[in-house]
Amino acid sequence: MSPSVPLGPGGTREHRPEQRPPAPGTAEPQADADHDATRGASDASGGTHRRAAAVGDWFQRLWHGAERVELLHRSMGFAALGLVTLVPLLIVVAAADPFHRHGLAGWVVDGMDLPSKDAASVQRLFATQHQVLSTTSALSLAAVAVFGLTFVSAVQNGYERVWQLPAGPWRHAWRRTIRRAVWLAVLTAYLYAVAQSRDLLDGGTAQTAVRVVLILAAGLVFFWWGQSFLLGRRVPALRLLPGALLTVGGLAGLRWFSGLVFSRMIVDNAVSYGVVGTVLVVESWLIGVGFVVFGGALLGRRLVCSEAAEAPDLPGNTES
Repeated sequence: MSPSVPLGPGGTREHRPEQRPPAPGTAEPQADADHDATRGASDASGGTHRRAAAVGDWFQRLWHGAERVELLHRSMGFAALGLVTLVPLLIVVAAADPFHRHGLAGWVVDGMDLPSKDAASVQRLFATQHQVLSTTSALSLAAVAVFGLTFVSAVQNGYERVWQLPAGPWRHAWRRTIRRAVWLAVLTAYLYAVAQSRDLLDGGTAQTAVRVVLILAAGLVFFWWGQSFLLGRRVPALRLLPGALLTVGGLAGLRWFSGLVFSRMIVDNAVSYGVVGTVLVVESWLIGVGFVVFGGALLGRRLVCSEAAEAPDLPGNTES
């Protein structure tokens, strides 16, 4: 039997158009476009999530590095040793300067960017030039120099912790002592040059701009060379450059912050607590300096090291 065919009005056969399947490659163009758009949005969303996860993982590793280095604890040790061991040496050096009559107080005031009206309490904190020179002997000068090496040792140990390097064998202890003495001498010369630049280049906008450029350039050279020198050149110099740049930038930011915040704190604390209040503010500033010195090196290391390896691929762990 033939299949039944539906009849239209009047008994005639109803003609219906034949439905053919779409040809391969031409089916559902609108559906394909919608699918591509959905897939593109999904890929973009996935890429955003991956980038966010990568950024979060980077900061997490940086945080773990700060915990491993004990950044805050080390910064407080930097400030304490700096005040106890380094400042006495700088007091003697500043007092022996025949050109700069303000002593170490002038160095600190310039470093903290304190205005003249707020600097009186800091100037009273340190001994005068005449008092220092009249009571300093060759033996006491040698003693403060040896104490200064303790401060350099703390800085060297901090850099080694940042780069996860061993301290070195005992047979190289004399080399490390020489390195620390040289680094301390260069640090003193750097601080002296920065203090002298205030008197030599403080006559207008152009001279101030020249002074800023020279200070930043000298700071970059010092922290770049100083880190490599204390590490015994066990880290390639180019890997240390980002840390030096970040350290100099951080110190510039700290100077700006100090001029805004610490200047007022010194006045208030001097009124409330006397000399002790001034010491606390100066110590807080030194903690900030230590945080920038070690934090800049740590952040620079994180920027140049491989994400897959926590320890950098260094040429060796032996001091040269």
